[in-house]
Amino acid sequence: MSLALVRSRALDGLDAPEVTVEVHLANGLPAFSLVGLPDTEVREARDRVRAALQTSQFEFPQRRITVNLAPADLPKEGGRFDLAIAIGILVASGQVAGRLLDGLEFCGELSLNGELRAVRGVLAVALAAGRARRGLVVATANAPEAALARSATVLPAGSLCAVAAHLNGHTPLQPAAFDNPAAAATSGPDLADVRGQLQARRALEVAAAGAHSLLLFGPPGTGKSMLAQRLPGLLPPMLEGEALETAAVCSLEGSFDASRWAQRPFRSPHHSASAAALVGGGATPRPGEISLAHNGVLYLDELPEFDRRVLESLREPLETGHISVSRARRRAEFPARFQLVAAMNPCPCGYAGHPRKPCRCTPEQVARYRGKLSGPLLDRIDLVVEVPVLAHEELAAATPAASSAEVRARVVQARAQQMERQGDVNARLDSRGVERFCLPDTAGAALLQQAMSRLDLSARAYHRILRVARTLADMAGAAQPGAAHVAEAIQYRRSLDGR
Repeated sequence: MSLALVRSRALDGLDAPEVTVEVHLANGLPAFSLVGLPDTEVREARDRVRAALQTSQFEFPQRRITVNLAPADLPKEGGRFDLAIAIGILVASGQVAGRLLDGLEFCGELSLNGELRAVRGVLAVALAAGRARRGLVVATANAPEAALARSATVLPAGSLCAVAAHLNGHTPLQPAAFDNPAAAATSGPDLADVRGQLQARRALEVAAAGAHSLLLFGPPGTGKSMLAQRLPGLLPPMLEGEALETAAVCSLEGSFDASRWAQRPFRSPHHSASAAALVGGGATPRPGEISLAHNGVLYLDELPEFDRRVLESLREPLETGHISVSRARRRAEFPARFQLVAAMNPCPCGYAGHPRKPCRCTPEQVARYRGKLSGPLLDRIDLVVEVPVLAHEELAAATPAASSAEVRARVVQARAQQMERQGDVNARLDSRGVERFCLPDTAGAALLQQAMSRLDLSARAYHRILRVARTLADMAGAAQPGAAHVAEAIQYRRSLDGR
């Protein structure tokens, strides 16, 4: 009777809980049992491991093989346990030495010829292995991603034979060197391409400076999408911790791209997206668009065309910065600190208020169209800005505007003031932070009190006006928001009916 214990990792949101692969060989009729709450992909490892061992010139034991993936109550999915199962069988059968197993973890899928294939989520696994102070054996294709975890010793291998040679002391695997990739240069569209629309450009800069959410509304072809696509280029460079978090989420989804390291993500889902696609879900919870936009921008074009239940699911993550996906047997948490930018037409046909094209919609149709956006959702949007139609003469006479690089320099300066003063951006200040850092002067407080009573604004709107006013003061270099800053912030809170 022989027993081997090999360590691997499962995925649970951004966490990677440890899984002990216990391999037991006993006398009896040849059989291969796999237990420990495996899904279909994991159960299929029996056939992949058997073929990989045989094609790699190892002996597959003709004994009763039992593989237990502990803990038994943690669901396991994917092909990430193939390598650990194969190593466990080799150690239990005496074909490979097991003296190094205590300091190693294994994560990789086996092909039928014994080669190691990449798996998703390996960055989260590497971070967890580093915290446990163990080396991590992964496929060569996963090495650049796993090596981003500075604390982990990553040992890339191309095949099962290479891993066995390392364990037997013949040909040691060489650790992957940590190569911190340089932040990719900002190569997105330039704000200088947008002609006119000074108010919308100003709102875009305010949104970037304070990480505020933004809603652009106006007829088709006025530049709403152009403006939204240029927001990532106005945001400050990502810190290493932010870049690592964003890369880890992309790794969970299997879309990690080293060439986009430290670039702010820009996600633009179609309005037919389901709630699970937007916020995450599935039988095995996967991150949705709001998590893939973590530390970046989520752009929702044609906002009223989204299903209302889908839009309502955004309310909680807009406030908390994370999403908890609960299923009958699984619960996973994903980060979702994104900056929302949305765009919509003023009516179903798009031409309400157009100076030259008549609107064909009835008042009831317009009210129904705008009624798709609930009050609580609109209450969570800091800036609402109209993007009007510009005449040909206005476009031709528009002077060259500031480039993205010029605006980004001002945004970086404003954010630096916020981080020095309060340790976070203005949009994420809680009520205590608002009362401490965002209160206006006497004239500004009087103006805000008057606006609250006339516009019947909620307490949430009151705090959001103060946050935006604080951002405007930072952009102007003022120590305290004044009446001008409060007035501009109130203007950005205007409702869609033009109050």
